[in-house]
Amino acid sequence: MNTPGDLPQPIIDLYDEYTHAPLDRRVFLKQLASLAGSTAAAYALLPLLENNYAHAALVPESDSRLRTQSIEFSGPKGMLKAYLAQPSGKAKRGSVLVIHENRGLNPHIRDVARRVALAGYNALALDFLSPLGGTPDNEDTAREWFGKLDRAETANNGLAALAHLKTLPESNGRTGAVGFCWGGGMVNQLAVFAPDLDAAVCFYGMAPESALVPQIKARVLLHYAGQDERINAGRAAYEAALKAAGVRYESYLYDGKQHAFHNDTNTARYDKAAADLAWTRTLALFSKTL
Repeated sequence: MNTPGDLPQPIIDLYDEYTHAPLDRRVFLKQLASLAGSTAAAYALLPLLENNYAHAALVPESDSRLRTQSIEFSGPKGMLKAYLAQPSGKAKRGSVLVIHENRGLNPHIRDVARRVALAGYNALALDFLSPLGGTPDNEDTAREWFGKLDRAETANNGLAALAHLKTLPESNGRTGAVGFCWGGGMVNQLAVFAPDLDAAVCFYGMAPESALVPQIKARVLLHYAGQDERINAGRAAYEAALKAAGVRYESYLYDGKQHAFHNDTNTARYDKAAADLAWTRTLALFSKTL
């Protein structure tokens, strides 16, 4: 049981529960030990299950083709923290809001922002935990803090980030958003409440309320993992609502893949082939719309 392909689905499901419930770490480790056969086996599995940010630099911070910086800008109720990555040139270009998982703005999401910038866009990764002081170092603490966020204020902060992107000197006025897990759900919310959003890309995120779907004006791209019952439970209703509302959308199911298959810092769930294909499709939509 030492490689991702060897991990039984109950172990993956337990980690998903730990990540999203969230499940207390002591309870998680106790249940993991039961599934793995011993406490020692459970601790041996942790490097496969948990993110390793040593692998979080597909595009190095020092890449000379990019300009990167940590910034702050005004939100509806205070200053918001973010990471901005841009191509080194001064040409006008489309802009993309990159939205993190429920771990906050970490090295992996900064790297995703650099990937977006390298594809030719202004990329802003907002720290949605800014109202609480910003993303903490401890991921368990970060997950707990997400439960403290005010839902309406959080959506308004996302709208403020989209508006900030349009103020950049290099902006051509068109905006897109891409998000993962919690961030995918936030992309769906922003698609509802931002009528000027041009492209919305959701990686395995919660669907919005069906009654609100007719408000969506953006082109929508949905990526679903085959082994993701929690998120996939809302897929059919969301797609039916998109069709009924005449929203232009594409939806892809990556058979046999796990939730978070795009996250290359997570050994147990990352799938390179699926991640590369989903990313190619994502950039294709941005090329058409931004």
